[in-house]
Amino acid sequence: MLGICRGRRKFLAASLTVLFVPAVTWIYLFAGSFEDGKPVSLSPLESQPHSPRYTASSQRERESLEVRMREVEEENRVLRKQLSLAQSRGPAHHHGNHSKTYSMEEGTGDSESLRAGIVAGNSSECGQQPAVEKCETIHVAIVCAGYNASRDVVTLVKSVLFHRRNPLHFHLIADAIAKQILATLFQTWMVPAVRIDFYDADELKSEVSWIPNKHYSGIYGLMKLVLTKTLPSNLERVIVLDTDITFATDIAELWAVFHKFKGQQVLGLVENQSDWYLGNLWKNHRPWPALGRGYNTGVILLLLDKLRKMKWEQMWRLTAERELMSMLSTSLADQDIFNAVIKQNPFLVYQLPCFWNVQLSDHTRSEQCYRDVSDLKVIHWNSPKKLRVKNKHVEFFRNLYLTFLEYDGNLLRRELFGCPSEADVNSENLQKQLSELDEDDLCYEFRRERFTVHRTHLYFLHYEYEPASDNTDVTLVAQLSMDRLQMLEAICKHWEGPISLALYLSDAEAQQFLRYAQGSEVLMSRHNVGYHIVYKEGQFYPVNLLRNVAMKHISTPYMFLSDIDFLPMYGLYEYLRKSVIQLDLANTKKALIVPAFETLRYRLSFPKSKAELLSMLDMGTLFTFRYHVWTKGHAPTNFAKWRTATTPYRVEWEADFEPYVVVRKDCPEYDRRFVGFGWNKVAHIMELDAQEYEFTVLPNAYMIHMPHAPSFDITKFRSNKQYRICLKTLKEEFQQDMSRHYGFAALKYLTAENNS
Repeated sequence: MLGICRGRRKFLAASLTVLFVPAVTWIYLFAGSFEDGKPVSLSPLESQPHSPRYTASSQRERESLEVRMREVEEENRVLRKQLSLAQSRGPAHHHGNHSKTYSMEEGTGDSESLRAGIVAGNSSECGQQPAVEKCETIHVAIVCAGYNASRDVVTLVKSVLFHRRNPLHFHLIADAIAKQILATLFQTWMVPAVRIDFYDADELKSEVSWIPNKHYSGIYGLMKLVLTKTLPSNLERVIVLDTDITFATDIAELWAVFHKFKGQQVLGLVENQSDWYLGNLWKNHRPWPALGRGYNTGVILLLLDKLRKMKWEQMWRLTAERELMSMLSTSLADQDIFNAVIKQNPFLVYQLPCFWNVQLSDHTRSEQCYRDVSDLKVIHWNSPKKLRVKNKHVEFFRNLYLTFLEYDGNLLRRELFGCPSEADVNSENLQKQLSELDEDDLCYEFRRERFTVHRTHLYFLHYEYEPASDNTDVTLVAQLSMDRLQMLEAICKHWEGPISLALYLSDAEAQQFLRYAQGSEVLMSRHNVGYHIVYKEGQFYPVNLLRNVAMKHISTPYMFLSDIDFLPMYGLYEYLRKSVIQLDLANTKKALIVPAFETLRYRLSFPKSKAELLSMLDMGTLFTFRYHVWTKGHAPTNFAKWRTATTPYRVEWEADFEPYVVVRKDCPEYDRRFVGFGWNKVAHIMELDAQEYEFTVLPNAYMIHMPHAPSFDITKFRSNKQYRICLKTLKEEFQQDMSRHYGFAALKYLTAENNS
């Protein structure tokens, strides 16, 4: 007992030291910050070197004060660390609990409660039981459906990952669209200590479809009601979030609040900050019943095990059925039903401080939730206007949101040191492949790019297309970066069929693209264009990875493998569909060649027929593609024959041939070892030939390359000798791989290369 009380006295002494030293220090600094009775700023941003009061003496005083501030802050940090160790040793000694916990310095848990515990160090309890263990998994549930919500949830997840120091387990109630998008995103994101589980939202529709709902969230806005039934039966507690939430603190602090629940409290909610449930917003406004102002369900803490024991499912259903007899429908989806249940059973609620859900809809009392930026915990954009909402500090909130919106998600792939991660097969395979590379190899960076996993967000914009029922549909496939964005509208005007595009962008560029697309009538009128964002990583442009991503996500039986800087002739889409039938592409291995031309003029009167194109070719307005710099690339097309051809004709493969072709969707992928400029298409055409595809030139089809500034990669190819050496090495290795894979027939590629 004596030892316990000694420990208590030491604990109290350390606590008082932490509180007393900073106070004395700041009194000293504050007193020393006055000169002639006027305050002197310590911030270099506020200094005015051109002022007559700014002297060498005051500069020395400033520097001295700043040095002293840093010393005191370091002393405080050490004291806090010692105090934290004393706290963690106390419970371990008396209770046998050896789990590591966050210290105050690390900013986890409920800091106010921790401070209160420190001050009350002479109470009957010698140590404070930690609220959140260091490696405790935090469970988060989110309902997400559709293309827009899938974008929104990424920003929410970024804000959580940015601050978190605990393993996370996301439970995503998603429809088929959101599952496809988010499963690919998280699989390619590869964030350590993050687990994702999906639950089929479409299977849950029958549970809530009987409830009429006027809210813009639709049927999915009711699905939080059935989480006790949907989530695993062994999951005891979960934080439930709307997709329009932004975190400004570690989510572990919110998780720690579960320990404050008492008695029958099973729901943690913030009071609604608008007057909606008071029923005075307009004449004849009649909201659902609620306790006072009611509660907002954008952030919910659910004690699932207790809710199940209370028969939550039966409780909310009976309440909803009763209220719907007079209310007829919900106006705010699940929130109305939660509030009606709470009205009848107020003991269920633990009211969270309002900074855990600062609601930014019009005419709210949200400004009462914070006095300073440091008070903010969670921001909720719960107005249909979203970022355009009216609020005194909306500019600050908007900037905070945009910070995470445009934040490089690759930087969030950080390990949680001291916390074991679950084995990830993809991550382990990647590490194994990288470890087999020789880092001293001059072409190491080229080889490494082949194994780089790029974070990928499929269907960044709304996509809606059903392929033609006659099985002749063709999708145009291409890839681009930010500097080719201006080609999109022109391509959409020339090609009315479906398009699959892979865009190589940073997080910030993806948002620029979104704004560009949303501001374009041409792009917004097209729902059959799939935009797939592949996020930037590394120093090379992964051209063939981009092509593979675009190829993989088509819904038609055929695809036209093009490039973004080519405009197809008007009517090419319908012409190709007819050619597919005429040449029996469904039952034969054919690659239909669309002859390529180019112009050096930025403004071109696009030819509307083959005759008009031939005339422009004769006048020198158009040229066969790359005839003056890379003749071999398209020479086998035999343009002389094409001029007079009226029926399709077959051509043979030759070295360096790289035409643009129409093929079945089951054709081989592009080889990822080729990045940037050089041999990326050549290798693919070579593999088609090795697989015995017939190359057939279409007599009435054409495409025209539009002029643009040279890409960064072609500039590197031309100026960097090592770049060219590595490309040559990769070519030779590819040809050797072809020989091993296809045997004797592939020897011709080595011979052709030597003769070219």
